[in-house]
Amino acid sequence: MLPVLDLAAADSDPDTFRSELLAAAHESGFFYLVGHGVPERKVDEIFGLARRFFALGDDEKNEISQLKSPHFRGYSRLGGELTNGARDWREQIDIGPEREPIADAVGYWNLQGPNLWPSALPELEPAMTAWEEKMSGVGLRLLRQWARALGADEGVFDDAFAHRPATLMKVVRYPGSAENPQGVGAHKDSGVLTLLLVEPGSRGLQVELAPNQWIDVPPLDGAFIVNIGELLEVATQGYLRATRHRVLAPEPGVDRLSVPFFLSPALDAVVPIVPLPEELAARSRGVEADPDNPIFSTYGENAWKSRTRAHPDVAELHHGIMPAGKASAY
Repeated sequence: MLPVLDLAAADSDPDTFRSELLAAAHESGFFYLVGHGVPERKVDEIFGLARRFFALGDDEKNEISQLKSPHFRGYSRLGGELTNGARDWREQIDIGPEREPIADAVGYWNLQGPNLWPSALPELEPAMTAWEEKMSGVGLRLLRQWARALGADEGVFDDAFAHRPATLMKVVRYPGSAENPQGVGAHKDSGVLTLLLVEPGSRGLQVELAPNQWIDVPPLDGAFIVNIGELLEVATQGYLRATRHRVLAPEPGVDRLSVPFFLSPALDAVVPIVPLPEELAARSRGVEADPDNPIFSTYGENAWKSRTRAHPDVAELHHGIMPAGKASAY
């Protein structure tokens, strides 16, 4: 089982918490987080709204089809996303910060823009806006603890998030499938860290702790599942390494909900390299070199790589590009 960390202990026993945080992120890149202060009623509200949205008819869901958004926002139909060139068996909504689009945007600046909200479920927008604020608070608190654990000032990452952070949320449903076992193919996340809310009693998430050695990660009551993204790997020169993970499609007749929150800095932010203490630097593995998946230090480049690969239909329709390389689920 993955480690369980209590964020409340960051106040009462910070040294122990930081030691456990560093160990979990170095050894597995994944852990459970309790003591985060998010009320259970808020979790229930988010899952309830997700159920109501996915119960809508196709016309009502496609009102906010991602094909209508040059910013990669909105509803992605079942099988409408790719990972490693294969179709993921899930449907989802992608939600980011609500901002005006940039005129004549080039490259990753096209990721800035408005969200698409379903008229049949007006409660979704205020609930997800409040959820983003809560998740950002938890994520930034964790990030500052990581900074201290790495021997840096707790505010070392603050500048990257001070102006217009480009967070991303997904509301995801995995229906059961006898034909396609790939809920989401093996991938890493492109941002800084991910806070994943998984429906109680469900299963399917797997983490690769060693090459081709996958473990099941079931939900834990009251906990978020946390993993680091590629930008923390860059920031720590590979001492913390983003870990591949995947989701298996449920068996026929069963479905699964999840709500991942990807904490990410401003699109043009360059993640600072944290000078590591000698004992940590000696154990750094370096940033993984994968020609099929280059990791960029500027967040927008990393996100643009992943979004255009995962949604080639949107990339071609709105931007006239066909992404090169393997698709990513982020």
